Amino acid sequence: MSDTPRVILSGFADEAANQKTAVQQFAAFAALGLQYYSLRFIDVGGGVKNVMKLSLAEIRKVRLLQDEYGLNVSSIGSPIGKVKLLDVEDGTKNVYVPFKKYLAQDVAKVCELAHAFEAKLIRGFSFYPPKDDDPWNYVSQAVDRLGAIAEVCHRADLTFGLEIEANLVGRTGQLLAEIHRQVNHPDMVLVFDAANVLAQGFSPAETYEQYLAMRQGLGWFHIKNYHAPENGSAGRKGKKSSPPTKKGGHVDEESMWHFVPADQGQGCHEVILRDFSRLLPSLEKKLRRRGIPGVFLDMEPHLKGGGQFGGFSGPDGMGVAVRALCRVLDYVGIEYHLRDFADIQAARGF
Repeated sequence: MSDTPRVILSGFADEAANQKTAVQQFAAFAALGLQYYSLRFIDVGGGVKNVMKLSLAEIRKVRLLQDEYGLNVSSIGSPIGKVKLLDVEDGTKNVYVPFKKYLAQDVAKVCELAHAFEAKLIRGFSFYPPKDDDPWNYVSQAVDRLGAIAEVCHRADLTFGLEIEANLVGRTGQLLAEIHRQVNHPDMVLVFDAANVLAQGFSPAETYEQYLAMRQGLGWFHIKNYHAPENGSAGRKGKKSSPPTKKGGHVDEESMWHFVPADQGQGCHEVILRDFSRLLPSLEKKLRRRGIPGVFLDMEPHLKGGGQFGGFSGPDGMGVAVRALCRVLDYVGIEYHLRDFADIQAARGF
């Protein structure tokens, strides 16, 4: 295998579809030259559903349609871990589920879905502590739950990716690195997302520091960028941006409207990816030994808005996001593949 750094481009296909139908998602991704997608929300005739709610019949429909468009699932974009750590009222709408029940039902379900879609990766989160409490006080409780989730994934021959995101226990790179260190399980990796750091009020330099903290535990990236507003500038549709009162403090996720393409904003993608390129050959080998085809850069651009459980870019926005990421990768010297005529000929049997 060549030591030239390379990545596999993927993305949340629901972001590219105006009504989130399977055909819209898959047609957009195929036209953009992508061969992988992350599955989160989808409509195969029964209305828009989260992947966790798909029936067996709907799973079969998705499989047939993705084959028709030459696509494969890179990861299950699950909401695992986006529930309360404790059963306390804290003024949020987050729900609490007893952990034994959660492990036996939701975590087992997402593992079944990964097998149904022949995916090796599951995206998840680090649980919500009580709002406005210090997340460091809840690291040990999050570690206990995440270690159990990682073990379920291990028994299913799957890898659990823990994403950095506002309001969770693992909201900063330092917190996630400590969680990863304490869980110490080969089937749990970290997922970096620069915009999810910037949206919490951190500077570009602090965002880079958080990437460095997570560096040795990384398994893949989510790619979106953010241009932090000053003094709560107005968002779209009259919504007001609500930056946290302190860095890493509570964020009103429904007010975030300042996402931008990868080659814009303050996410340091050029610097981060240039550094990450040095890790890519060894990480690719490590992931391939686990049955994962390579290192994914998963586009989740949110160019037309984002929220707690998803975002939207439209087919035009996803096209902008793909081209922007490719420009960054070309600049830093990381290889990637988009479909070309040879792929079309191969699909036709030539």
